[in-house]
Amino acid sequence: MSSLEADLARWRDHLNRFAALLGNPPDRQALPAPEASPGHCLVFAPHPDDECIVGALPLRLQQEAGWRVSNVAVTLGSNAERREARWAELVDACEVLGFDCIRVGADGLSDVRADEVKNEHVQALAAILAEHRPALVLAPHALDDNPSHRGVHRAVVEAIAAARLDTVLALTEFWSTQSEPNALVQTNIADTARLIAALERHTGEIERNPYHLRLPAFLADAVRRGGELVLGAGEEVPDFAFATLYRLVAYRKGQPMRDLPRRVLPADEALTSALLKP
Repeated sequence: MSSLEADLARWRDHLNRFAALLGNPPDRQALPAPEASPGHCLVFAPHPDDECIVGALPLRLQQEAGWRVSNVAVTLGSNAERREARWAELVDACEVLGFDCIRVGADGLSDVRADEVKNEHVQALAAILAEHRPALVLAPHALDDNPSHRGVHRAVVEAIAAARLDTVLALTEFWSTQSEPNALVQTNIADTARLIAALERHTGEIERNPYHLRLPAFLADAVRRGGELVLGAGEEVPDFAFATLYRLVAYRKGQPMRDLPRRVLPADEALTSALLKP
């Protein structure tokens, strides 16, 4: 058994025990439904590790519909001495997920803040968008309560406008919840284990703060909130153990047009590009 296989087995065992505390909801699994022309998703990660925390939707699109997923390392963190190590950890994590890695400049961008987004930051991200023309873009929501997360939100939105891109923007959450999510994406035990095993590759960060151990609780709480935020107050909450919330917004020629319809996406219904149609 390889090291990765052992890690995945360890996390599957842990998650099964966690799910037992939630009443053992059914663990669904979709049959892959590869598309003739799968899309490309870009994950704009404020820091190395965000690709794992918010990666449920791209991971499922990759596995179930054959999409290509690329993680854009917008920054490599504020500690200059840790940047090369964080890049190496990110590459390792993305190998677990099957994601490509795109490095913005030699050391990532610095001082990405919502109150002062630099034009060179916007242009660097716009160039990546123009080159890849992704059908789906992930970025934090505007009020995700971390300065770099808020800065990346603003920089990505301005870059989409500069590139005049037709895409769907999936707004993510971690430091603060968002008020109007419209997609609740379930991950089964195996996929949730893969996300956490990838997050565990960010060894320097989890030594400082073992937040990977709390990710199952974060994903379980998304079901509690998301069931009613997406389906409506008082509606029956889906019988998921783990899920991730997003707000999907359609952009045309770089401008937001409309939110996509509200959807709950069980793990036994294969995702396709139809998900991204208004």
